[in-house]
Parts: sequence; C-alpha cells; structure tokens
Amino acid sequence: MIRIIKRSTFFILLCFHGVQCTPRLSPKVDIKAYTLKGSRPNIIFVMTDDQGMGDLSCMGNEILQTPNIDAFYQKSTRFTQYLVSPTCAPSRAAIMSGRHPFHVGVTHTIRQRERMALSTYTLPQALQSAGYQTALFGKWHLGDEVAYLPQSRGFDEVLMHGAGGIGQVGLGDFPPNADNTYFDNVLLHNDKIVQTKGFCTDLFFEAALSWTKEQLDKDQPFFTFLSLNAPHGPFFAPAEYKKRFLELGYDEKTAGRYGMIENIDDNFGQMMTQLAEWNALENTLVIFTTDNGMSMPPMLLNGEKIIPYNAGMKGRKNSPFEGGNHVPFFCYWKGVFTEGYDINELAVHLDLYPTFVELAGAKLPEDLKQLEGRSLLPLLENQNAKWEDRKVFVHCGRWKAGSMEEEKYNKFAVRNQKWRYVNNKFLFDIENDPFEKENMIIQEAKLADHFKESFDIWWNAAVPLMVNENLPRVTHEDCPLVKRYHKQLEEEGIADWSPKKY
Repeated sequence: MIRIIKRSTFFILLCFHGVQCTPRLSPKVDIKAYTLKGSRPNIIFVMTDDQGMGDLSCMGNEILQTPNIDAFYQKSTRFTQYLVSPTCAPSRAAIMSGRHPFHVGVTHTIRQRERMALSTYTLPQALQSAGYQTALFGKWHLGDEVAYLPQSRGFDEVLMHGAGGIGQVGLGDFPPNADNTYFDNVLLHNDKIVQTKGFCTDLFFEAALSWTKEQLDKDQPFFTFLSLNAPHGPFFAPAEYKKRFLELGYDEKTAGRYGMIENIDDNFGQMMTQLAEWNALENTLVIFTTDNGMSMPPMLLNGEKIIPYNAGMKGRKNSPFEGGNHVPFFCYWKGVFTEGYDINELAVHLDLYPTFVELAGAKLPEDLKQLEGRSLLPLLENQNAKWEDRKVFVHCGRWKAGSMEEEKYNKFAVRNQKWRYVNNKFLFDIENDPFEKENMIIQEAKLADHFKESFDIWWNAAVPLMVNENLPRVTHEDCPLVKRYHKQLEEEGIADWSPKKY
C-alpha cells in the first residue's frame, strides 16, 4: 500500500531484467484515497551506459559480483517488461522529451543526428517549472553546441563529457581525454571547462552526492540525473577492480568492463548508505537503469572464447530483438512502494516524462506537443489498475546519410505486451517465448500483416519530424566543445576542479 507524505524524494534505479520472477502483488489500494500525483518527491535517476540484461549477479551472471544493486533489487518494485531504444542518444532523447526519439530528430548517435530538436520542452524544464532544482552528471549526448547543451535545456547544475563517450575526441569530446580515457578527465562544469582527478564513475557519484546533499540541506525538491558513461567502451577500470578477473584468467577487456560494473555497484552502495544516513530515503524515489542492451565483445578465459552472459536474450545493443532494448527497471521509495514486487505490464522510456511530471505536480505548456508515453502512477498505486495494450515502435536508425527510406525495414520492430514483430521476417510470442526461439510469422500471418501496416503508418508520420537528416559531418576541428576547449585554454587556461565534500 502506498503511503503519502507531504514531500518525498523519488530515487529510481533502472537495470536490465532478464530473469523471470514470480510477482508478489501489493495490497489493493483505493486510488481515490491514495494518490502519488503532486506528492513532489525528490528524484534520483541512475542510468548506466551499454549495460545489459545479464550484467548483474541478481540477473543470473555468475562471474560478476554486484551485492549492492542485488540488495536494491530485492527491495525494489521492478518493471519486468520495460523497453528503451537500441542505442544511447535515442533513449536519452525519449526520456528528456517524452516523445519517440525520431520525433525530436534523434536517429543516430553521431553525424549531428544525436541533437535533440530545439523545439523540445524538456523534462528538466518541466520540473523546474514546478520548483525543482535539476542536475546532470556524466553523459548528455544530445548535442554539444551551446543551444543544445543541458545548461540551455533545463539543468541548473551540469558536469559532463562531450560527444557520446569520454575520449571520443574525433566526435567532439575534449582533446586531452584521448590520452587518459576515464581517468583525470577534462569535463564541462556548468559554463567552464575544468580539469578533474580520479576515475570518472567515482567522480560523477561524488559530484552528484555533493550537489544532492546541498538540496537536502535546503529542503529543496530536486532531480539528480546520474548519467554514467560506464560500462561503455573502451573498457578501462581502476586496477583494484580488474585484479580479480585477471587472476581468474580473463582477458584485459573483460576485466576492464566487468571491473567498471563492480565499481558502479560499490558507488551505488555508497550512495544508498549516504542517503540513509541523511534520512533521505523516505523522501526519495530511487531508480537504476541502462540506456540500451549489452555491448560487449566475446570474452576470453585462459585463451578460450566465451560468449558473454545476456540472460538468454536474443540480440544486443543496436539490435531490434529483445536484447537490444528490453532492460531492467528497479525503483525504490522507502515505506511507499511495495518491496520485492514485480509489475509485468509493458512500460517504456517514454513513460518517465509524464510519470515525473505528475509526481512533481508540474503544469505543462498548453501548446506542448503531445507526450507519447503514459504515466506509470496507476500501476504503482493499484495492482488492479487497467493498463491497455499498446504498440511500441523500435528502429535502430543509424543509416548512412541519404539512405533513410532504403533502411525503413532494416532493424525495426513492433512490440506489444505479447508479441514482437521484427524486420517483416519474424514474429515472436514474447509471453511464452521470451528468448525468441520460435518464429510464428507463418502461423500468425494476419497478425504480422497488422503489425506491418501499423509500422508503415507510424513511419510515414515520423519522417517529417527527422529534422537532422542529411546534415554535413562536422570535422574534429569544428566540433563545438573542441573549439571551446582551445579558446578557453588560450584565454584563461583550464583550472582544476573537484566536488565539495559532503
């Protein structure tokens, strides 16, 4: 049963859910008497990069040790059918806009097609309108020009790298990061480029906790977006996190990537400990998730090739199959949400915007383009809530310039609660065949035709909204943050920066 308090903190942990769990139903709640709308929680939203369904020990990985996230899983409410986009920038665009990423111009992770349309009224802008302070720590990946930066789009506090990953200097990250990827990075802190010290994940958590503590001390509602770049490649981790894997005989890349994940787990555990010490958990909703499916090369154990564990899912990052965009979603609100409870209705990243807006009691502009997700509050308030079936349209995008129509039927899917239709070639009964082993397209030909027709209608409506198509590729020298770095270096230098102690 939910318990309403005057103002609470909503901290969300999203992660990949690849293991079938037996639901534990919460008590029936009279939503007329109990409602989460306008409860104004603080929100801490943790999202990792390229972490997959099987990249947690609570999801069945027998190599990794993630005790802190495992413990969080045990006490969380879990959405077992939660979908994102198959790659990084599109997922972020959907969360920030509440609209399909193609509808705000994001069809790729590079080539200026990662820039979220400037007409977008963003989630942090909506939360600001309701009196929230907002902060981003880590990865933005929705445009590096001034008008596209998070500082211009609703975030009060920002600590970020450029491009889609630290060290991607050719795509727009700060030049020094090419030489010392993930350690002692040059980052953008609000309006100044700064030199930091330490491992990137440690730094982002430290900065996020420092800022969060300031808001707690002021009794100020806040949205903390901890948008980690780990465990995105290249796979570097502190030596102490690689040591166990190397001693077991795993190769350097495996040790680096799995070390990054175990480092995330330690930082997450420290964060939860601090929130408890600050008596914040009853006023905070916590969420942990990832932005798309697993991205990991084959592993080597004592020279023998091993396929990484992906919880049985078909496909990985940049795939239209389940493993490309079906990820875990864990959320915890102490004393408010039922612990260890699974919600099995189909949910998507588009749902987060309306959910957070309703929690915050924000009023949206009358001329706002229609949000495309649904608030998840009915499912969180009442186990018997009606939840109509829906179609979710998935496309990996990433086509070469000028080949959009040629790629229409390449790497796409339509998903509803029961079925996944892929590339006009496959139809899987996800409820009974979650690992997509039996193609039912011949037996269910009429249903397949229906999905194709629905996709055609959706695609035709989306094409005019893909505003970044066919733009020229920007050279390294002309990338906005590269130019900004050289200008600041020449005019005033790059100062050292570290977060305040909390």
